Amino acid sequence: MTERQKDRPWLMRTYAGHSTAEASNELYRRNLAKGQTGLSVAFDLPTQTGYDPDHVLARGEVGRVGVPVSHLGDMRRLFQDIPLEQMNTSMTINATAMWLLALYQVVAEEQGADITKLQGTTQNDIVKEYLSRGTHVFPPGPSLRLTTDMIAYTVSHIPKWNPINICSYHLQEAGATPVQEIAYAMSTAIAVLDAVRDSGQVPQERMGDVVGRISFFVNAGVRFVEEMCKMRAFGRIWDTVTRERYGIENPKHRRFRYGVQVNSLGLTEAQPENNVQRIVLEMLAVTLSKDARARAVQLPAWNEALGLPRPWDQQWSLRIQQVLAYESDLLEYEDIFEGSKVIEAKVGELVAEATAEIERIQEMGGAMAAVESGYLKSQLVSSHAARRARIESGEEKIIGVNAFEGTEPNPLTADLDTAIQTVDPAVEARVIASLQNWRDTRYQPPFNHPRPCKALEKLKEAARGTDNLMEATLECARAGVTTGEWAGALREVFGEFRAPTGVSSAPVAVTAEEGSALSEVRRKVELTAKDLGVGKLRFLVGKPGLDGHSNGAEQIAVRARDAGFEVVYQGIRLTPEQIVDAALAEDVHAVGLSILSGSHAQLVPDVLERLRVAGATDIPVIAGGIIPSGDAEQLRAAGVAAVFTPKDFDITGIIGRIVDEIRNANKLDPLEVPA
Repeated sequence: MTERQKDRPWLMRTYAGHSTAEASNELYRRNLAKGQTGLSVAFDLPTQTGYDPDHVLARGEVGRVGVPVSHLGDMRRLFQDIPLEQMNTSMTINATAMWLLALYQVVAEEQGADITKLQGTTQNDIVKEYLSRGTHVFPPGPSLRLTTDMIAYTVSHIPKWNPINICSYHLQEAGATPVQEIAYAMSTAIAVLDAVRDSGQVPQERMGDVVGRISFFVNAGVRFVEEMCKMRAFGRIWDTVTRERYGIENPKHRRFRYGVQVNSLGLTEAQPENNVQRIVLEMLAVTLSKDARARAVQLPAWNEALGLPRPWDQQWSLRIQQVLAYESDLLEYEDIFEGSKVIEAKVGELVAEATAEIERIQEMGGAMAAVESGYLKSQLVSSHAARRARIESGEEKIIGVNAFEGTEPNPLTADLDTAIQTVDPAVEARVIASLQNWRDTRYQPPFNHPRPCKALEKLKEAARGTDNLMEATLECARAGVTTGEWAGALREVFGEFRAPTGVSSAPVAVTAEEGSALSEVRRKVELTAKDLGVGKLRFLVGKPGLDGHSNGAEQIAVRARDAGFEVVYQGIRLTPEQIVDAALAEDVHAVGLSILSGSHAQLVPDVLERLRVAGATDIPVIAGGIIPSGDAEQLRAAGVAAVFTPKDFDITGIIGRIVDEIRNANKLDPLEVPA
């Protein structure tokens, strides 16, 4: 038997970062020693949304879902003793991507690196932030300009860098079907490439270099045959678009380059051990097929629906990849699906449907116009609502959640406090003190940074004009400017943007036929409104803090609307003060707070206290999100009426509970609704 040439394994990453730059640096060095082949940096929400840790909106969010990077000093500490010239670093950063790349470049220069050798990726996909992840800062026009300027800069100065990683990952988390995931990602790519071409910053003969550095970040769900076909369809459409729309002749430049984090949406809090086999199946979707194999893979941990994974959990996920790459014979074969009639038919169907949707979006004026009109968001909210309805009805089975729920005691979660990592609440105070020290000493030895005000004025001047913003941003980085100062200067020029929520235009997902669960809840809503002497019950859905994961809040808002509530939902990133002001102004009967970032311990009690001071203790507060059971007990002790977590998948039942809490708070007798 002839010896086959083995394919090279994909890059193996673990998405990591928390607490402080020092703690994250230690974690990165440990992971690299375990055989990880690339770094994937998670930034905290203040860094992602352009706030310093001492900003009012950053309260409770510092170091929670990633590492805080407020200035050049933090970036130095994050990569201390890690030679950046030899590293492949992925940075999950979007609205502030230009700023973080500038800090990375300056640290590399300080290390003596040749910046033309730097390799890695900045996610930098702002469209999906408007649609699903919610860390946008500026309006679509200026945001696209920041992306365009970065692409033009990196092609000339950091040629091995991927300046954008078009990210359909979060679209699937927000409910996208495979067709929507392909179509919306491709429409974003078209918007970005059109903007680069039309900016005049890159000559036509260099467009191949631009296209060759565009990468994608996709999601793979548990329906792994369909997901594998999706990746083949992605590659086929990308080849057509780049050849026909941009005239790219070199097949190397047209190659569909993608990295993957497999699906977190399907990870369950109930029987979390089942998440391991889900993760394995999802990884197979993007590795089995040689012609559509991922270039980089990072896997979530089995316990992500419970809280922050520990280093051991991340190691387990890395080992899953290593067993497939090094123990199995996967990499010894050519494409094992070539010539399959079944696969070919499915790929053809996905290509046809996605192409039709791409054309529909182009007719609307492209991805940016479809964001601003609310079309894309309402499509996603609708798809997600339909998926939730299938789960609730049992049509879509999730093992351990709505099927085979009986379980033996779980030794992995016997002690929940040790089954996840917790972030020390004192971290925030330490980070703020360190930031204040930086502001006070940045002009002094050993740093001797120039005064930042001059650099910030130059940045604003460039933003008002048409100059590429990267040079002014690099000057800010070298001057010791902070993340909040950089973003604040651009906010002054560009303004801020509140994205459409998609809630009001989402169609009804669950019918309320006589005798159905929803019709019973509607009856409870009507009777309670009557008992309180109001036309309609009013329910405020609020997202305090910086957590932009709005899928859950949107689904609750849509179902409450369908149950007969008047819903007040103003979108993401509100302070507790703004939420309470809205609750009082709208005279609501209940407040629902949704937080997935871990800041619930600080922000929810703040809302309760403000309602108490305003004399509105008859408004029940309901909390939902990734809330460990110990925290849930504390919230209930503080006065929260009910706490819901990912295991509570019956949304109609949740709305029914909210009506019960309204009756309870208003001292009305419980309603006996016939079963």
